[in-house]
Amino acid sequence: MFIDGTAPFAAAALDLTVCSITDPSLPENEVQNGIRYVRFPKEVYTESVAAHLTEEDYDFAHVFNRPLDFLTYADAAPRTQFVLGLHNDMLAPEKISAEDGERVIESAAGIVTISNFIRKKVTERFPEAEGKTRVVYSGVDLGLFPDRKSEEGTLLRNIYRKRYGVENRTVVLFAGRLSRNKGPHILMDALIPLLSKYPDLVLMVAGGKWFSDDGMNRYTRKLQWKAAKLKGRVIFTGFVPAHLIGNLFLAGDIFVCPSLWEEPLARVHYEAMAAGIPVITTDRGGNGEVVLHRQNAWLISDCMNPVLYTEAIDYCLQNPSFTSVLTENGRTLVETAFQFRHAAERLLDAWRFFGLISMAERSASPETNPLDDT
Repeated sequence: MFIDGTAPFAAAALDLTVCSITDPSLPENEVQNGIRYVRFPKEVYTESVAAHLTEEDYDFAHVFNRPLDFLTYADAAPRTQFVLGLHNDMLAPEKISAEDGERVIESAAGIVTISNFIRKKVTERFPEAEGKTRVVYSGVDLGLFPDRKSEEGTLLRNIYRKRYGVENRTVVLFAGRLSRNKGPHILMDALIPLLSKYPDLVLMVAGGKWFSDDGMNRYTRKLQWKAAKLKGRVIFTGFVPAHLIGNLFLAGDIFVCPSLWEEPLARVHYEAMAAGIPVITTDRGGNGEVVLHRQNAWLISDCMNPVLYTEAIDYCLQNPSFTSVLTENGRTLVETAFQFRHAAERLLDAWRFFGLISMAERSASPETNPLDDT
């Protein structure tokens, strides 16, 4: 989604090629809106991209989240400069050896991370990466997130609330993969004390066990079992495609992200703020870099304690003026700093910092957090 969102803006400044895996519905080679797309079979993807790089004369290549493949590509095309983009801690000891990690750092013209949290993870293990690592926060397409107070936003909210039978209900929304480290079971436990106080309250759970996979495993069966005990107060939507997720956020009244793991920086926070829904989330990993407690979200410090989620949801329901401030601040923050055009500018600025494209248009050399100016 980051590539898809930023590519049109990057293509305005660069001759851009995007390499990805093949799909039956897409040609292996095409040009769309000035961007060249080259696709290779998943089974032989790495070696195919390496071969492609030896045949083409690229000035630089940006490799997303695969440091071992990065080394393969760098070896295959020594005349091309390479940037490694990280939206997870892929340079952690359990992911890559110290020797290979050092090779990555040495070979990279630069490293881009999705949050300062991931940047610190990289530089703590590999201090030599300090001077060549930049943070590039992501963003959203606001065209997919109409203001909920607008005519379009109101219409979509009504359509989706009717679709899921929640027209007259208060909807707490979870959106994400149905995995233990995302914490939906904690949220279900938090809901129990609120059911008698709020008879119209329901929990809407959006997501599959693995992105677009709505299959069952031990954990999803446990969620179904817990939901059954709540007797109709939990609704499972299944996987919702990215281009429709904004409509689901519009249908909700409070969004809760009960992550238990150290999130690099979950993009659902950008999406929820864009949709103007109050955000309750955990202070895990990079989340706290874009969501600030009682300013544009409610931050949970002890992610394993369902009582804290209960109290946060209850407070938000009891204080609509407070949640209005959160949602207005969140929407304004996305409008001013976290659209894909902003992400693309940060990416271009990183490439300029690494000396890969002209410095002439570079607006600012110091690295800054977008929150500093908003």
